[in-house]
Amino acid sequence: MTADRGEEPHVRQLLGAYVLDALEDGESGPVARHLQRCGACAAAYVEVAEAVSLLALLNLDDLLE
Repeated sequence: MTADRGEEPHVRQLLGAYVLDALEDGESGPVARHLQRCGACAAAYVEVAEAVSLLALLNLDDLLE
């Protein structure tokens, strides 16, 4: 993995939807390929994925507090 992404735009704005498998058709592949080449976006992906995992541990009572 490298931080050299060439001319591609970063994909950080798509990471939440990517983690939740909610991207439009044809968007997941380019995001996945970008994450293989861009260390900064890959690190951001890990943070988003961890946050989603932690949110899954909450229940309704936790959210109402």
